[in-house]
Amino acid sequence: MFKSFFMNSKWYKWSIAGSLAIMATTWYKVQLDVKINEWFGSFYDMLQKALATPNAITFDEFFLQCLTFAKIAALYIAIAVVLEFFVRHYVFRWRTAMNDYYSSHWQHLRHIEGSAQRVQEDTMRFAKIVEALGISLMRSIMVLIAFLPLLWTLSEKVTEMPWLGEINHSLVYLAILSAASGTVLLAVVGIKLPGLEFNNQRVEAAYRKELVLGEDNAQRADPTTVNELFNNVRKNYFTLYKHYLYFDIAKWSYLQGTMIIPYIAMGPTIVSGVITLGVLQQILRAFGKVEESFQFLVNSWGTIVELLSIFKRLKAFEKEIQVKQADKVTV
Repeated sequence: MFKSFFMNSKWYKWSIAGSLAIMATTWYKVQLDVKINEWFGSFYDMLQKALATPNAITFDEFFLQCLTFAKIAALYIAIAVVLEFFVRHYVFRWRTAMNDYYSSHWQHLRHIEGSAQRVQEDTMRFAKIVEALGISLMRSIMVLIAFLPLLWTLSEKVTEMPWLGEINHSLVYLAILSAASGTVLLAVVGIKLPGLEFNNQRVEAAYRKELVLGEDNAQRADPTTVNELFNNVRKNYFTLYKHYLYFDIAKWSYLQGTMIIPYIAMGPTIVSGVITLGVLQQILRAFGKVEESFQFLVNSWGTIVELLSIFKRLKAFEKEIQVKQADKVTV
């Protein structure tokens, strides 16, 4: 899954140079995010000034601020579009590398249940999911590097925490505690999902195989067999839905609850009026970025579950190849 792409000289330009290009571009996007956060501070301070005192600013000043945002946003959009285009090609090259590797060992793999699906579909899904998760994780780390020091500094403007009093850099600790508790919560309630997803792929493969065989063989895919196989699919899906029900309850309850946490934490600071609206917006956005980065596992858990099921299926492929190669060496 990895060696065929990252340790193959044929793909070095894409795997090594491409990965570095993606990292560099993602870092630049994060820096643009920081500039947008700074813009929000000055823009909301201007709004506060304008709303408090009529004609305190001119329309030209207001429009100039909007134009500044448009310039940053236009650059961000252009880079995001180019990056997405490049990543799609990157993912397909990774899929091609895996496809070439598995195809070269097809004689040892063709007897495995769902082998065609694994080569055709699972390689595509694996490369796509790993790349998406990789970029998401990389971006989360870069956002932390950029925004954590900013939130650390801005937290000094928070005078005290409700019921706890004065705590230095309190919002940083709050973001870490909030994300950690959510990660543990969803890891516990979703512990059964990877196995169920793996079983789901297995019963789907058996059902698909019988239908494919029935296209060319009248003795296969008879109603009784097909119904039995589809009942297995339905049973597994219904079990999966049941477990996702309480997982989603925990997930969405947590995510919605965290939206109000920074406002409550800054309550004494807000009611005392010691910060401006612009500073408040800067703090809230920086807190949101830091908390979201720490919540990488929370936001990606569903995708990780799917990836684990695909990984298990492809790992079975690779074990079979290793066994056959070992037999050749023995002979």
